[in-house]
Amino acid sequence: MSTQSVVTAIRVIEAVSEDQPVGLSEVARELGGSKATVLRALTTLEELRWVEQDDSSKLWSLTAHAYAVAVRSGAMSTLRDIAIAPMNALQLATTETVHLAIPDGDILILAERLDTPHVLRAFLPLGSKIPLHASATGLAYLAASEETYVERYCESSLDSVTERTLTDRGMLLEEIRDVRARGYSINEEGLSTGITSLGAAILGPGGDPLGSVSVSGPSSRIVPERYAEYGHAVREAARAIGRAAARVGH
Repeated sequence: MSTQSVVTAIRVIEAVSEDQPVGLSEVARELGGSKATVLRALTTLEELRWVEQDDSSKLWSLTAHAYAVAVRSGAMSTLRDIAIAPMNALQLATTETVHLAIPDGDILILAERLDTPHVLRAFLPLGSKIPLHASATGLAYLAASEETYVERYCESSLDSVTERTLTDRGMLLEEIRDVRARGYSINEEGLSTGITSLGAAILGPGGDPLGSVSVSGPSSRIVPERYAEYGHAVREAARAIGRAAARVGH
């Protein structure tokens, strides 16, 4: 890739981020370049998973991969910063561990964790890679994703993490439907033995998932009688993060 191509690609990313979702004509007008040049840059960036085009509207947006790279690099921790206040409120309401996960391809990356004061608690190191089908954050993310992505993911190898990980395609699809119906995910020991988690997706302005937030703790404390209460709390936290992200242009 030539120096000029790199410059064009960077400027395209900047233009898309400032007014997403945005059309080809608007990006070309903003950059003062031809549609053909901008389309080549967008196509290359799409292949590299930095931007994506909506099939129906044909508008372009940054992908979750772009956000994940930004969070991991430390160059732009906006989503993590935005999420802290709602995560704190969720942690105080439930007294359990709260996680923020950012998607990167077909996995999630743990971007932030607020620990519970309880001695017995859920623990996952920051930067951990989280399988979508094995976690509350992942199930919530899948439930908020486009059907074509869900179908493709469910056709992949669904490796077992614990004895209770969902590895059957039909059962996973049924669980995703349940998550969509109730508005939050429930994962009973699918990622860690003895740990139950409830999660909800953080939606961007266009309705695409930017990540997920969850509350996790020992299955002896997070019991079915608390699912509705904790599920409502985690869903409200995700909505609060999404609203805050929209206000700052994400």
